[in-house]
Amino acid sequence: MINLKDLAIQYFLTFSSKNLTNLMTLFTDNPTLRDWNGLAEGRTDVESANKNIFDNVDTITVTPLSLHEDGNTVAAEIEVLINGTEKLLVVDVITFEGDRIASIRAYKG
Repeated sequence: MINLKDLAIQYFLTFSSKNLTNLMTLFTDNPTLRDWNGLAEGRTDVESANKNIFDNVDTITVTPLSLHEDGNTVAAEIEVLINGTEKLLVVDVITFEGDRIASIRAYKG
């Protein structure tokens, strides 16, 4: 059985490493990403959105504070530390298809 909480943690660790190639292996062929800055649909747009984030920060560290699983979805309360100084509290709602991420909806606050 797939442990979706472990997959979510793997996503956060990979995101924090800023390794775009490894990050994209975690997504399905047609993922979506929605956050307070907009919507990215499809692999090319999701990759571009993440590249933009990585290009605009020196460091980014995601620390899960709590994880809740229901069906094929994990809701994660996370702390995002940007460049070692700027802290954001975010909730990511991650929907999986099998062991790959189909969508992420991120909410700041």
